[in-house]
Amino acid sequence: MPKPSASTLPEFYKRYIDPLEYDELIPALISSGNESIDLFKSIPEASGNYRYEEGKWSIKQVIQHIMDAERVFCYRALTFSRGDDTRLPGFDENSWAAASLVSDRKLYKLIEAYANLRASTVDLFGSFPAEMLQRTGDANGIQVDVLTLGFLIVGHEAHHRRVLLDRYFQK
Repeated sequence: MPKPSASTLPEFYKRYIDPLEYDELIPALISSGNESIDLFKSIPEASGNYRYEEGKWSIKQVIQHIMDAERVFCYRALTFSRGDDTRLPGFDENSWAAASLVSDRKLYKLIEAYANLRASTVDLFGSFPAEMLQRTGDANGIQVDVLTLGFLIVGHEAHHRRVLLDRYFQK
């Protein structure tokens, strides 16, 4: 299914999804995942705990946050695809990042976990027929459909890749 129209997107999601150049979800998930893996692999292990400014997340925390958000978005998509009308809560990304205890993890293990997660995400969204991709639910007070959640994974990840490139790897 094609990328949702900007006119149908919840306002909060527009900043993530509007800039995407991808037209179809599964190729977008695969391509975006490969871009992230390439970027993550370019980071030296010794730089994993680098923060560009006091109080900002480390590189490892950014990667963990991307994975945490992807897992949340996948859970939401699965819930809504199955017709479950449970209102799902938001999550506090800052408290999750602080609680992740990721500083002692090896960067290559985070990259491996990310690759496994993305493969699972591709499988999940690839299993949804068009009818399921159109199902909606309430996530953090926002009415959203399953397809939009898939593109949100790609857009959110692209946003954080830009943050890494612009703020952590400035030349």
